[in-house]
Amino acid sequence: MAENVALIAGARGICGRALVEHLDDDPAWEVIGISRGPKDFSAGARFIALDLLDRAACEAVLGNLSHVTHVFFNAVTRPSTAAQKAEEALAILVNLIEVIEPVAANLKHVQLMQGTNWYGSHLGPFPTPAGEDDPRMMPPNFYYPQHDWLVERRKGKSWTWSGLRPHGVYGFSSANPVSHLNGLALYGAISKELGLPLRFPGRPGHFERIYQFTDARHLAKGMVWAATSPGAADAAFNFTNGDFQRWCNLWPMIADFFAIPAGPVQTIPLAAMMADKEPLWAEMGRKYGLRETQLADLVDWGFNERIWATEFDQLSSMNKARKAGWTGVVDSAEMLLRLLGEMRETRIIP
Repeated sequence: MAENVALIAGARGICGRALVEHLDDDPAWEVIGISRGPKDFSAGARFIALDLLDRAACEAVLGNLSHVTHVFFNAVTRPSTAAQKAEEALAILVNLIEVIEPVAANLKHVQLMQGTNWYGSHLGPFPTPAGEDDPRMMPPNFYYPQHDWLVERRKGKSWTWSGLRPHGVYGFSSANPVSHLNGLALYGAISKELGLPLRFPGRPGHFERIYQFTDARHLAKGMVWAATSPGAADAAFNFTNGDFQRWCNLWPMIADFFAIPAGPVQTIPLAAMMADKEPLWAEMGRKYGLRETQLADLVDWGFNERIWATEFDQLSSMNKARKAGWTGVVDSAEMLLRLLGEMRETRIIP
């Protein structure tokens, strides 16, 4: 019997999937995934199809998971407004923990996946390098109510909590079109198919500014570290690859991967310009023998348009995590080439 039992909410998403795959071959862990849809990748983990907004379903499905020791909360909702998102994000956390905690007698840890939006990166320039104790931004921000509720819930309990705040998470998921990696890969593949150079479609300021990446597999290791290390208990941590990059330095390397020239910055409305590309993508699938996918399922072009439009430095301090014992680092340039190569090998892109 495994020593630890991980319940991973949002197990088909980028972060959750990376954690499932990381723990899959570790005999010290039993893995149970929660997702709204069925498991769509190879893993030995048990999956539970569940809408965490449905409290009655949570009670019916999760009420017998008495052996869970660690909860990794990566689930998200996608309502139309920030206020609705904050309300629903809190509801899915409450529904899960209020059902699991009373029955899981050996519960050791609950972890929240947060992000740099904690510091207002989605609103505009923020103080850098961002530190975990920086003042909060104007709400609504769905991280804040989740965090505050969990900290209050933990008082007087034997289990501990942690929060991780990555920036620019890169990993593959076919279940989450809000994907840095998928947007980059599909934009590059379509540019090549149309005989175009690889022009950077975002704003010039973003192309030149400092940016930080987080490899989802690296993040999975960090999630386990924060959930099992006494020095990381009851704290939130920034989490990145640990290096600093600029797209202007990475772009020629990415163009070489697609075997096309690196073009200049050409800011385009991606969501509008890619709206007619579904037939082209279908034709590319037939031509190159790709896995059958829909562009709309793989990438939200509006998301990539927004993230490539931010014209300010985006840096998070890793000092707190390092002082707590985290030593891992990833070369972000090597990460990008590896992930793009894996998407080619698995026939997602030609």
